[in-house]
Amino acid sequence: MAKTINKVELLGRVGNDPEMRYTASGIAVTQVRLATDRGRKNGESETDWHTIVMWDKLGEAVAEYVQKGQRLYVAGRLVQSSWDGDDGQRRYRTEVHAQDVVFLDSSRNSNGNGSGNGSGEYASADAGQPVDDDLPF
Repeated sequence: MAKTINKVELLGRVGNDPEMRYTASGIAVTQVRLATDRGRKNGESETDWHTIVMWDKLGEAVAEYVQKGQRLYVAGRLVQSSWDGDDGQRRYRTEVHAQDVVFLDSSRNSNGNGSGNGSGEYASADAGQPVDDDLPF
């Protein structure tokens, strides 16, 4: 069987404060919208919006340390879902389920003292396990 890849890397600004909730089994799920800009031929930029979903400890860390307007690096995979709306129309959603997040403009460092050192704090869904740090910066 041939190898396949489902990997997304984004670097953008958070468009809303994180929204965290818990599943019925008590697992944290946090969602943010991430804006990325791309240039157009006429010199203007266009903004793309991405829905980012973080689970468990990663979601809790993002909910605690991330605020609207901050820059984030997100690595994860695309997840697509569909459902029938109340009006009978088929609805579709594409989300990025994050596996790694780097807080680039954190307002609080890991000690929570508000120093805002912007050191690029790193959170991972694989916390406590070796991570292949192949970030582009």
